[in-house]
Amino acid sequence: MTPLDGIVARNRAGEAVGLPSYCTAHPETLAAILRCYRDDDAPVLIEATCNQVNPSGGYTGLTPAAFRSLVEGIAGAQGVAPGRLILGGDHLGPNPWKADRAEVAMDRARAMVAAYVQAGFTKLHLDASMACADDGVLAQEVMADRAADLAAVAEAAGGGPLRYVIGTEVPVPGGETGPVTGLAVTRPRAVRRTLDLHRAAFAARGLSGVMDRVVAVVVQPGVDFGNDQVVVFDPAQAAALCDAAPGLGGPLYEAHSTDYQDGAALAALVAGHFPLLKVGPELTFAFRQAVFALADIADLRGAVEAALRDAMRADPADWRAHVRADGHEATMMLYGLSDRVRYYWPRHGVRQAVDRLFAQVRASSPAPGVVAQATGGLVGPVDPQHLPEAVTGRMVGAVVAKYRNATGG
Repeated sequence: MTPLDGIVARNRAGEAVGLPSYCTAHPETLAAILRCYRDDDAPVLIEATCNQVNPSGGYTGLTPAAFRSLVEGIAGAQGVAPGRLILGGDHLGPNPWKADRAEVAMDRARAMVAAYVQAGFTKLHLDASMACADDGVLAQEVMADRAADLAAVAEAAGGGPLRYVIGTEVPVPGGETGPVTGLAVTRPRAVRRTLDLHRAAFAARGLSGVMDRVVAVVVQPGVDFGNDQVVVFDPAQAAALCDAAPGLGGPLYEAHSTDYQDGAALAALVAGHFPLLKVGPELTFAFRQAVFALADIADLRGAVEAALRDAMRADPADWRAHVRADGHEATMMLYGLSDRVRYYWPRHGVRQAVDRLFAQVRASSPAPGVVAQATGGLVGPVDPQHLPEAVTGRMVGAVVAKYRNATGG
């Protein structure tokens, strides 16, 4: 039994325990997350998405093997043994290539799944719900068949012990591009149909036993967020879905887009048999808050904001669809909850501005009151040499603490 198996089994038995799924490839944010685990022995689940990390490099430039190397290197530097890491792949399917014909997109998806497994990823969300260029409306039977196809590839790739997540009622990879309206909680009968279709598709490929290693189904419990809104979890609306979980015959639920839910909502999700809670943009949003706080301490906010805006204006592909072209555009570019800023930290001009900021902070001796004002209360002796890490650790760490508390740990 893997640590993930144990957590799911305990949750199924009625214990309010779970595991946060930290979905980010940003080095400083990963370091802040892992610092929160250096003094215990809990497992740490870090995930990469299909658009973020794939054999072509994704938008981070990282292959699955490079992502693993990055995370393990940061973990080692933060005092976390690599053996505690669980690496996951999210939305593994044809999404990055959905503009191509299905035959082409699925070939590339197969190569991606194999690369993830060969790189040591052991938790795989198989998601073939995206219609490709020649698909038209995609039937659920086709989605399940393609997921089984990808499972066969994963099994043949020789990794292990592999655990799977399935399910197609998921928020859009990368975040919503407009207001969230008409959000419907998944019905229990829809979950059962998803499982039945996948069981049949897996069995048709001789993979019936693999279905026993499906630990969760991604469903919609009624949570999501947009650039300027958060849809808060309502346990009453999701009661039927949550009550149905123990009778599913093995898997429980995984919740996506739980970012910005408060601790009580996250704890209610865990109690409702959502042991896996995925969080991404809220983590890098907190990193951005930390950078701006440090910029206020060093009186460099204008320079950092200008570098970000220049990079974003020069290449709007990663934010334009998420920010309305209205009088609030300039504000939402930087402060939108979808945190499109996260795509621009590696850009040369932005990296230079942040490096200058951190160097100036390390060379200064800011008064404790100035630090407290900028950070929302960080008072006490902090060596300026470590102030950037202290501030990023405080702000990203607050998000991590919220999730750890909600998942029992």
